[in-house]
Amino acid sequence: MNVIDRFLHYVSFDTTSSEESETLPSTEKQKLLGQALYEELKAMGLSDVRFSDCGYVYATLPANTDKQVPTIGLIAHMDTSPAAEGANIKARIVEYKGGSVLLNEEKGIYLSDDEYPNLKKHVGKHLIVTDGTTLLGADDKAGLAEIITAVEELMASGVEHGTVKIGVTPDEEVGRGPEGFDMDFFHADYGYTLDGGLLGGIEYENFNAAAGTVLIHGLSIHPGSAKDKMKNAALIATEFNALLPADEIPAKTEGYEGFFHLCAMEGAVEEAKLQYIIRDHDAEKFAHRKVQFIAAADVLNRKYGLGTVEVKVKDSYRNMREMIEPHMYIVDRAKAAMRKHGVEPFVEPVRGGTDGATFSYRGLPCPNLCTGGDNYHGRFEYAVVEDMYTVVEICKTIVTDLVEE
Repeated sequence: MNVIDRFLHYVSFDTTSSEESETLPSTEKQKLLGQALYEELKAMGLSDVRFSDCGYVYATLPANTDKQVPTIGLIAHMDTSPAAEGANIKARIVEYKGGSVLLNEEKGIYLSDDEYPNLKKHVGKHLIVTDGTTLLGADDKAGLAEIITAVEELMASGVEHGTVKIGVTPDEEVGRGPEGFDMDFFHADYGYTLDGGLLGGIEYENFNAAAGTVLIHGLSIHPGSAKDKMKNAALIATEFNALLPADEIPAKTEGYEGFFHLCAMEGAVEEAKLQYIIRDHDAEKFAHRKVQFIAAADVLNRKYGLGTVEVKVKDSYRNMREMIEPHMYIVDRAKAAMRKHGVEPFVEPVRGGTDGATFSYRGLPCPNLCTGGDNYHGRFEYAVVEDMYTVVEICKTIVTDLVEE
């Protein structure tokens, strides 16, 4: 099966993860794709194929060479972001000739090259798009399809290679991907997550990340007699957000700049709830952000009474740069593989997270590589057909060049 057919099959599974769930995986439907992957990898003839109760999938392509080369892990995640609808995806391939792409005639939805200028880089190629009502799932089913296709093609080619480990995680999008990953069973020397964007991208720096939850307890009184008695939780919620720096939000930051991101809010007079993600590349600035967040609650508790505002801050992952820098040959190997296929690599910080961050801190150095997609977590997500084929070739080269050296 080619990488595009495989990808289109994978996106037919709704694998949206959930921030609210305490289970692993956070949604049972992820296991449907996990089971399908397990059966597929077994049918391919791979070794050590395993599907865990928590939704992790593992497989091994044994070495076919006597040369002593490192064991490389290739890792992707099966879940899609809860930030946009992930069910009933209507994917199609269009030839991109420039300008905007009509996604949905009935609803008048266009993928605009003015709003998404990266489109201009793909003139003359083919795009996989949706009907503009769901995300596509290239994050990260493109990476998943590319890894499995690369391994399948390696098996068919007979080209010498070392041992390759395949790992598939659930719940990456909610920051819990590596939580139940069996590192001892996987047992690679180093790895790559395929969870990036545009062709050529290599990432080994990511945000330090935390999730922040704010629960506000109000007091409802008839509005006609509420003076000096009512505590409107919904209004206090807006006060909490106003205590955070107004310009330090995703829409006004870039590069290495951190932010507070209000992801969701709900509320009425009696109770309100706010959910945030807190991000910064710099460890000291990240620590300060968490202090700011808690301090905002302290201000409101002094104003409205102790216990009015409850805050929880939970760390999600750390910047993997310090764990990758002692092993920069891993990054150099990926760059060389890209150049071999006419792709000029570029390094940029991840303005988000990746399973590779946690893997790196657990002893598996694991930078992140491109998949050929863009506009992740939204209705205007797309993947570039030709670039996905190129990523497959890059994966194969990373593995086989070890033997040729």
